[in-house]
Amino acid sequence: MAWLYCVVPNAIGFVEGIHLLRSSLMASQDVQSSSDLSTMKENVKKPAFLTYSVPYRTTYVSEKSRDRLCASYERCCSATRKSLLPRQGFLGFKVDGTQNFVGSKIWKEDSLSTREQSKATRIQMVETAAKPVTQTGNRLADLCINSIRFLAIDAVENAKSGHPGMPMGMAPAAYVLFDNFLKFNPKNPFWVNRDRFVLSNGHGSMLLYALLYLCGYDSVTLEDIKKFRHIHSRTPGHPENIETAGVEVTTGPLGQGIANAVGLAAAEAHLAAVYNRPGHELIDHYTYVFMGDGCVMEGVSNEACSLAGHLKLGKLIAIYDDNSISIDGNTEVAFTEDVGKRYEALGWHVQTVENGNFDLKAISDAIQKAKQVHDKPSLIRLKTVIGYGSPNKANTGEVHGAALGAEEVKRTRDSLSWPYKEFEVPEEALHHYRRHIETGEKLEREWQSKWESYKKAFPELAAQFERTVLHKKLPDNWENALISAAEKGGDMATRQASQAMLNALAPIMPELVGGSADLAPSCLTMMKNVPSFQYNCREGRYFHYGVREHAMGAISNGLYLHNTGLRPFAATFFIFTDYMRASIRLSALSRAGVIYIMTHDSVALGEDGPTHQPIEHLASFRAMPNVHMIRPADVTETAAAYIAALRSPSTPSILSLSRQKLPKLKNSSIQGALKGAYILSDNTKAGGLPDFILTASGSEVHVVENAAEMLRQEGKSIRVVSFPCWELFEQQSREYQDSVFPSSVGKERRLVCEAASGFGWERYVGHMITIDQFGLSGKGDDILKYFGMTADNVVKRVKAVL
Repeated sequence: MAWLYCVVPNAIGFVEGIHLLRSSLMASQDVQSSSDLSTMKENVKKPAFLTYSVPYRTTYVSEKSRDRLCASYERCCSATRKSLLPRQGFLGFKVDGTQNFVGSKIWKEDSLSTREQSKATRIQMVETAAKPVTQTGNRLADLCINSIRFLAIDAVENAKSGHPGMPMGMAPAAYVLFDNFLKFNPKNPFWVNRDRFVLSNGHGSMLLYALLYLCGYDSVTLEDIKKFRHIHSRTPGHPENIETAGVEVTTGPLGQGIANAVGLAAAEAHLAAVYNRPGHELIDHYTYVFMGDGCVMEGVSNEACSLAGHLKLGKLIAIYDDNSISIDGNTEVAFTEDVGKRYEALGWHVQTVENGNFDLKAISDAIQKAKQVHDKPSLIRLKTVIGYGSPNKANTGEVHGAALGAEEVKRTRDSLSWPYKEFEVPEEALHHYRRHIETGEKLEREWQSKWESYKKAFPELAAQFERTVLHKKLPDNWENALISAAEKGGDMATRQASQAMLNALAPIMPELVGGSADLAPSCLTMMKNVPSFQYNCREGRYFHYGVREHAMGAISNGLYLHNTGLRPFAATFFIFTDYMRASIRLSALSRAGVIYIMTHDSVALGEDGPTHQPIEHLASFRAMPNVHMIRPADVTETAAAYIAALRSPSTPSILSLSRQKLPKLKNSSIQGALKGAYILSDNTKAGGLPDFILTASGSEVHVVENAAEMLRQEGKSIRVVSFPCWELFEQQSREYQDSVFPSSVGKERRLVCEAASGFGWERYVGHMITIDQFGLSGKGDDILKYFGMTADNVVKRVKAVL
C-alpha cells in the first residue's frame, strides 16, 4: 500500500526545530506510535514541520484544506486519538506510488491497514521554502541552460498550456549539443550541409523554440515565444516544419520523429555516396535526435530503428530522455523493458549517462564517442529528472503536460537561483548563444568554397547536384518520358502501368528513390539497373523496407524533408495503408510530396479475401486534407497520375492501382486526367444535354463505358465521366466543373459505379453502385459480379430512373 507523509505544523519551533529535526529526529529509527510523537514535540522549541507516515488511501486535497493543518495540530497529534489526521489533513494531490509529495516520499508496503489501525511510523522534516538544486557549477553554462528552462516555463505558463517538464530536464543536453556539436547557420536554416536536429518528443517544443531564439534564428523572436500555442503563431504546440524555419520535421505523434530521422540519415548517406569524392566532401553531416519514453514505446520507432541498425547508419545519434515518467506517472506501470539491450539487439551502439541533470562532461563525452562509431547508429540513454528544478513537481507526471502554476514557478526560480523576470534572458547567455551566427556563417562560407572547387573538378556531377539538390528542379524531359511510356502501353493492370512509369523515370531522375514493404514482386516497384540501398551500397536508390509499412511512410517523409531534392515513393497493398496512416497524414501536414504506390486496390484482388480488400480507404483519404487520392483507369491515366504527383511537391499523392488487367481506353486523356475528371465519351448532340451521366474511377471506368454503349444503342444520350481524382477536380474553375457535370443535369440523373464505399459521392451524384460492406474471398470477377460491378447492372439502374 502507499504510505503518505503527512505534514503537521508545530507552533513551538521553527529555526531551532529544523536543526533539531535534522540532527536528532531524522536520525531516529525508534518512532513507533503517536505517543512517541507527542513526546518528541516537547523537544522542539520553535515552529517546525513534522511529518509522519500513515497508511491511507489518497484523495484530492485543496489548498484550503491544507491551511487547516495549523488549527488541527493539537487534535491530530493527540496521543489519545487513534486517527492521526482527518482526510483533509493530507498534503498534496492525488498521487501514484512513486510521486514525490512536497519533498517527502511515498512508500509501498505489502499490506493495507485501515484508518483506525494507522499509527505514526516515521518522522521527517519538510521545508516549505524551495531548496536550491545542484547545477553544473559552471556559471555561464548554468545561465545558458536555465535560459532554456525559463523560456519554456514562462511560455507554457503564459499559454496556460504545454509541456514544461521535458525542456527543464533536457536543457543541459540541448546546451551541450548546440554549443559544442551541432553544425548550423541560424541565418540560413536551409544550408544544405547543416546537421539535422529532430525533436521526436515534440510535446517539448519550447525546448526547440527557445534554442532557435537564443541562437539567433529569424524565425523565432521573443514575441513569438510569448505567443506560444496562440493561433497563427510561429510557435505552435508541436513543432511544424511548415511554420518555423529551423524545424526540420513535424513531430508530436510520438515515434514519428525518430523514424523521420532514419530517413534524414539515409538521405545523407545516399547523397554522400553519390556526390562526394576524395578531398571534395559536399555532403558530410549528422542527424541528432531527442526522444523520450513515449517515442521508445511506439511501434513505429522500433520498425524504423530496426532498419537503421540493419543499414548501419553511423551518422544517426539519438539521445533518449530516460526520465521514467509519462502522463500516467512512473513508466513502471506499463514499461519495464531494458531499452538499452533492445537497441543493442537492433544493431545500435548504446551508452548510458547516469546524470543528465548537470554532468555536462559526461554528456559531451557520450556524444563524442557516438561520433566515433561509424558502422552503427548510436543511442545515448540520458538519465534525467523531468521538470528538474521544480521543488514539488519534478519527477512527476504532473509536470509532463501542464503549466507549473504561478506559485511553483516562483519556487522553481528560487530553486534554480534565477532572479530574472518573466521572459528575461541574461545578456551574457544571449551573447554566448548568438555567437553561433558568426560561426554558422563561417561554416557555410567554407562549404561554399568547397562547392566552387567541386564545380571545377567535377562539372557533370556538379550540374546534377545543382539541379537536384540545390534547385530541386526536375529534368527537362521527364513528362515526355511518361507520355511516351503511356503511348507504348496497352491493356494492362495499372500496377504494371506504374512499373512502366517508374522505369521511364529512373534513368533520367537520379533523385527518384523508394521501395516497398516486402512487396516488390506484387507492387512491381523494382527499377531496372537500380541497385538497392544497403550498408555496402549507399548509392543504391531502391529501399527494401521489410514488413514495416508504418516506418516506411515515416522514413519516406524523412527522405523528402531532408530538403535536398529527393523524390521518394513507398509501395504496399492499399489495404495496408491502415498500418501507415499516421505517416501519410504527417506527409500531408508537412507538405511532403511522397508518392504512395498502393496496389491491389479493390475486392477484385480476389482470393485473399476481406482482410486484404480495401473498402473505406478511398473515402478516408479523400477526406484527408492536402492529399491527392488518384485512381487511374488505364495506362494513360497512370502516366497522368505520376505527372500530377511530381508536379505537386507540397502534396503527397496516393496512387490506387489495380491487380487485374484493364483495357486501354480509346479516349482516355492525360490532360483530362490532370484536371481530376473529364468527359471520356458523350453521344449528346451539339448544344444538347445528356439524358444521363455515368461516372467512375479506376477499374470501373470501362464498366460504365460499356454500359453507356449499351444504352446508346437504345437511343439514349449518355455521357461518361472518368473521375480519377476529386482533389484535382475541385481545383478547377467553376466553369470547367459545370462543363463536366452541368447543373441542368441534376444528381437524380447521375450515377457512380465504384468498387469501394459510396461515402462522399453524394456531392456529385444521386445514384450509386458501391460497396458498403466487407468483401469476400473468391475469384475477382465473381466478387465484382456479386456486388453489381457490371455493365448490365449499370444499365438496369439507369433504366429504372429513365
